[in-house]
Amino acid sequence: MNNIFQLSNDIGNQEIFETIINSQNLKIERIISSGQTTPEGTWYDQDQDEWVILLQGKATLLYSDNSSIELKPGDYLLIKAHEKHRVIFTSGDPPCIWLAIHGNLVD
Repeated sequence: MNNIFQLSNDIGNQEIFETIINSQNLKIERIISSGQTTPEGTWYDQDQDEWVILLQGKATLLYSDNSSIELKPGDYLLIKAHEKHRVIFTSGDPPCIWLAIHGNLVD
């Protein structure tokens, strides 16, 4: 058994991606961010939908239309396939704990 909130004592300066489930049609992962952002000029442009919930910390996403959304614990959203976005802020204290579900989630 594992615990979604259990963190290593030394997270370091790297973002951590932990796959929980990975099948042909579905991927569930825990992401731990502690100040990391998407590199300037880079956009996520994913082939699948992503449903994400922020369980701990604070974060801000920016979309290619220049709109942004600030997330706090418990906030979740659906990012449709090919909806360009980037992470422009993640808190370091406490670190962000995300749960992300990737797949063909929207008809």
